[in-house]
Amino acid sequence: MQESLLDVAEEPTLGSLARAVRRVPLTRGAWVDLRPGWLAGSGPVFDALVEAVPWRAERRHMYDRVVDVPRLLCFYGEDAPLPHPALTAALQALNAHYGAELGEPFVTAGLCLYRDGRDSVAWHGDRTGRSAREDTMVAILSLGAPRAFLLRPRGGGRSLRYEVGHGDLLVMGGSSQRTWEHAVPKTAQAVGPRISVQFRPRGVR
Repeated sequence: MQESLLDVAEEPTLGSLARAVRRVPLTRGAWVDLRPGWLAGSGPVFDALVEAVPWRAERRHMYDRVVDVPRLLCFYGEDAPLPHPALTAALQALNAHYGAELGEPFVTAGLCLYRDGRDSVAWHGDRTGRSAREDTMVAILSLGAPRAFLLRPRGGGRSLRYEVGHGDLLVMGGSSQRTWEHAVPKTAQAVGPRISVQFRPRGVR
């Protein structure tokens, strides 16, 4: 799986977060931060992760049957070494920028590989653990081909759409995991693969 040639020439470099992040207030105490192109030259990082990460397929119960999860997964728990120095640097930069507001560090990284437009994730909030009752943050670094990332109020309502890829950063904060939902829908369009790296605090999944 070859990542776009648009982002392979530069040495991977993290840009600034201070004064470069745009915050979008949502409803009920939720918000989303956007930092396009935060990891410049992300193409080599994408290629390295495709090869180095021990991706696994999962199956889950859905209603009365067991189905394939439509993406490949890998989870790096607290204190586990991350699979690329750029991700370690991203974790450190996120903690430096958001640590005071969050009140604790990001400590885990969940990776998802969306191989093509048939891979997706349905509407959900990251509500396993204390995020079901507490405000928190989830920071997503997107590598590879851009995909639609949708947000909508929990219970229904008008959705917001962001195209994220090629080193873009999207951070969901406040009550967003309890009062809003997010999804990456399937698409019939010809799209390349994308890796989503989700940084989370302790006890949030």
